[in-house]
Amino acid sequence: MSTKLVQGLQKLNFPQEQIERLAPLMESYINELVLFNSAYNLVNTNDREEIAVRHILDSLSAARHIKALADERAALLGQEPVSAPANPGQEAVTVADIGSGGGLPGIPLAAALPQYNFVLVERMSKRCAFLENASAILGLKNVVVKNLELEKTPAASFDIATFRAFRPLDNKMLKSLLAVLKPGGFLAAYKARGSKILEEMGALGYAPQDYKSIALEVPFLTDTNSGDDRERNLVVISK
Repeated sequence: MSTKLVQGLQKLNFPQEQIERLAPLMESYINELVLFNSAYNLVNTNDREEIAVRHILDSLSAARHIKALADERAALLGQEPVSAPANPGQEAVTVADIGSGGGLPGIPLAAALPQYNFVLVERMSKRCAFLENASAILGLKNVVVKNLELEKTPAASFDIATFRAFRPLDNKMLKSLLAVLKPGGFLAAYKARGSKILEEMGALGYAPQDYKSIALEVPFLTDTNSGDDRERNLVVISK
């Protein structure tokens, strides 16, 4: 098992019993990513430790913040707090991973937050096949895969939409992302440098008080180098 994966989960303050459940799942997921990477171009490396840090721990660095948004959304909907695993179709907050690709951040988040439903939205059918297979191997019953383009995704489908892989936001993309959210939903975007976020959001007409930018700590990434490429943030926009 990846040493950095286990140590990283500890650094992210996951409870020990959750680490014991989550670490083997993420190790299996890394195996699947490496096995199918050459065929589906899922991640930019086959190095298992690098995948663990730059993709798994990076995705999970926002888990507690996504959970806080989901809990807030559930409270607004009058739903009781839940801890038991959700099943697709069960009444629970639904989180979408838009442009899921190889399942990042959706699969790690779904494994860490089994009480919520996750929908992995991906336009490439071959990657959807990978996502369905990986979710089945990991036993993630709270995951559904949708072979759709963002623009063709039904409106008001999700409580929260998140993504890692998009280029900088533009007005057209932002409009499409907000359209798939239910009223009162949240957009949670994994981003890098704070200075770029200010520039990007300003171009979209957002003042700093119009959104929330949360600094993310990624073990073995943001804590080992002060370079700009090591900075990670989660940008939250309310609909």
